[in-house]
Amino acid sequence: MEWILALAIGVLAGSGVWLLLRPRTFQFIMGLALLGYAVNLFIFAMGRLRLDAPPVIDPAWADPSSYADPLPQALVLTAIVIGFATTALFLVVLLASRGMSDTDHVDGEEHRP
Repeated sequence: MEWILALAIGVLAGSGVWLLLRPRTFQFIMGLALLGYAVNLFIFAMGRLRLDAPPVIDPAWADPSSYADPLPQALVLTAIVIGFATTALFLVVLLASRGMSDTDHVDGEEHRP
């Protein structure tokens, strides 16, 4: 399971960096989104992969080491909400920039194949 998660994080991060280096603005935004997903998976994986473990600690009933850590889950949930908001903001800026310059290239010049 850890190898699959590490491979998924690596593929998402690599694809995100590759898209960040592309000259078109939409590809840049998608690269930021993929990189954000990779970071979210990494933070989530740092909270230990435990199945069927309750998220709240009650020391009177059980040993705290057998419980899941709720902090990475809260951080990832917050990061998803903030990532969605910044992606929406970037898309609005992209549409405004495209409307003003009639292109979505970063350098403003039309590239022809």
